[in-house]
Amino acid sequence: MSEAVELDEARRKYEFKKMLERLEAKEGSGTELISLYIPPDKQIFDVTAQLRDEFGQCANIKSKQTRTNVQSAISSILSRLKYYSKPPENGIAVFCGTVNKHGDRQDLECDIVNPPEPLNLYLYRCSSRFELEPLREMLEEKYVYGLLVLDRREAYWGFLRGNRIDPVGGTTSTVPGKQRKGGQSSIRFERLRLIAINEFYKKVGERASEIFLNEKDFFNRFKGLLIGGPSPTKEEFEEGNFLHHEVQKRIIGLFDVAYTNESGLPELVEAAEDALKGQEVIEEKHLMDRFFKELVKDNGLAAYGEQSIRANLEIGAVDTLLLSDKLRKSRLSIKCDACGYTEEKTVLITPGENPEDIELGSCPKCTSPLVLADSSDIVDELTYLADQSNSKVAIISDDFEEGSQLFTAFGGIAAILRYRTGY
Repeated sequence: MSEAVELDEARRKYEFKKMLERLEAKEGSGTELISLYIPPDKQIFDVTAQLRDEFGQCANIKSKQTRTNVQSAISSILSRLKYYSKPPENGIAVFCGTVNKHGDRQDLECDIVNPPEPLNLYLYRCSSRFELEPLREMLEEKYVYGLLVLDRREAYWGFLRGNRIDPVGGTTSTVPGKQRKGGQSSIRFERLRLIAINEFYKKVGERASEIFLNEKDFFNRFKGLLIGGPSPTKEEFEEGNFLHHEVQKRIIGLFDVAYTNESGLPELVEAAEDALKGQEVIEEKHLMDRFFKELVKDNGLAAYGEQSIRANLEIGAVDTLLLSDKLRKSRLSIKCDACGYTEEKTVLITPGENPEDIELGSCPKCTSPLVLADSSDIVDELTYLADQSNSKVAIISDDFEEGSQLFTAFGGIAAILRYRTGY
């Protein structure tokens, strides 16, 4: 897969998550927000017929305000559906209604979403919030890996879902140590110890298999199992066929790890790097590892912070731009119509907030009100600047430790440089 296609997919995912956050933040005063899901095989004519019927049924709504708002939303949807002879390839989702704004203000808003995957249901629903679960499910990773770490004392299991390590649970054993108690023959003690080890392996196999097999759509989504631990424990466990046969046959490999509790799961993913080559989490970890190595060097090729990154982008010094997928900021161009003063600044945008709603204050030169001239998402803007100098761009998830540090410690904006600069 080319870097351009990978970036497109990462950007689409970023934009899709932002869109869901924005819709999730919207709320109506009553059950007047309409969610409409139209699958690709649904006739638009049938949908509009139902909407007209629903419009008529609105006469039974007791609250005049709710009745008016629902009818307005239905009319707005019908006016938009006139432009469709049939649903798009993946279907269409429409979210329309009178939403509460700042203060006592309300506005009729209508959003049309082209889902990234085909919709498999037809849904019409009125509520005080939009129904978003069918779209949220599309953000779930299509493939997962099982993770299992164990020694003779304990075991822990979980999943690798795209970029995210998802710990699930574990268990401890009652296997006695190698030092036998007084009065027991060494042969009898060792036999009892082997029985306890075998019983522990059975318990681990049964519990882990149950968790893995209960994963949604196991046969299509469960891509493989990674097992970690010391030798010979992990080899004994694999050779003993303690897992369910459907899980057993999906074992990808055995890997040496020092920890066999929850901390062993990220260690296992790192140890299995070659087996997981091509997975997003490995590629992103590589980039963040490069950044941190450069960061601790004297005169290393690392930079962070918006001001520094902008300066390095302008002179073409950025090799790879690192942006957190949790960035929710906009770049505003502000002006004063009275005296011509202009400025640019970056502001945090909360879900459901529009740049147009931000209080901009007064002009520092003439005290006239400042007005918004233009705004853009900061990821869009920095990506555009990176494209001008052929810099690579990586949108980094915060679902692993290094990715989370990019957002919390470096403001979600960093870079690996081509050469050292003064910025």
